[in-house]
Amino acid sequence: MKTDFTLLTLSENFPDEESCIRYFEKMRWGDEVISPYDSNSKVYKCGNGKYKCKNTGRYFDVKTGTAFANTKLPMKAWFYAMMLFLSHKRGVSSCQLARDLGITQKTAWKMLHKIRQYMEMENSHTLSGEVEIDEAFVGGKNKNRHKDKKVEKCQGRSYKDKVPVFGILERGGKVIAKVVPNTQAKTIVPIIKEKVELGSVVYTDGWDYSGLHGKYVQRSVDHEKHFYGTTYATDEGEIIVVSTNGIENVWSHFKRMIFGIYYHVSKKYMQRYIDEYIFRFNTRNFTDSQRFNLLLRNAA
Repeated sequence: MKTDFTLLTLSENFPDEESCIRYFEKMRWGDEVISPYDSNSKVYKCGNGKYKCKNTGRYFDVKTGTAFANTKLPMKAWFYAMMLFLSHKRGVSSCQLARDLGITQKTAWKMLHKIRQYMEMENSHTLSGEVEIDEAFVGGKNKNRHKDKKVEKCQGRSYKDKVPVFGILERGGKVIAKVVPNTQAKTIVPIIKEKVELGSVVYTDGWDYSGLHGKYVQRSVDHEKHFYGTTYATDEGEIIVVSTNGIENVWSHFKRMIFGIYYHVSKKYMQRYIDEYIFRFNTRNFTDSQRFNLLLRNAA
């Protein structure tokens, strides 16, 4: 089997259910099968892909205790769904996946959300160095809503009709983001303290967070006094760029993914779509097969 594969070569690498099972076993266990009931137990191989844990007497297979444990769909369907999902730059809708796999839209929707759950791990990194922070408000425009669903007194950056999201970008590195109840300092500062190493340089969009003083080097964009993205030289001669262009570009691409592919996302599921985008961003230098393998390991 090729170590690197694409959507076009997926059928060559995984022609049947057996090949999918064996590959997932390799991803989960490597060269030695481990019982999910007792990791120290000897394991007996049985028929039909089953194994038996000697110490507990319980049977299991490679899907036991994983994201695929209770699914009625074959692993081959999951493999194809994952690769289709990953190979499209901005994702794939449940309607499109349903057509591609010949399943119902409801089943495709559940599959995609299950996959997103295992993208969450890429949204938990600790960041350091130079980081940019900013919030976004995600949701449809009030003017486009049906009159029965319009939100009163809603305009501009108000989040009465939108979902507030807070993000942190490490320059040249990874990004993390999460849905927040509001964008007040009492909500934002604890997230920064948890996810950004002390002593890091924090760039903000005009806001000054007193809770960061003495713990971080805070630099803010001053829209009234400076051009956006102003630069200045330190005493050591280092040129500093004060901007939040990077994190704002993240929000721009995220919104394009939402409105271009999914059209509408409810507040209830917004975090899952954020996790999807963060996974794509943080693995932007991966090949499709590297992303696929990472996702399989997360699911295991």
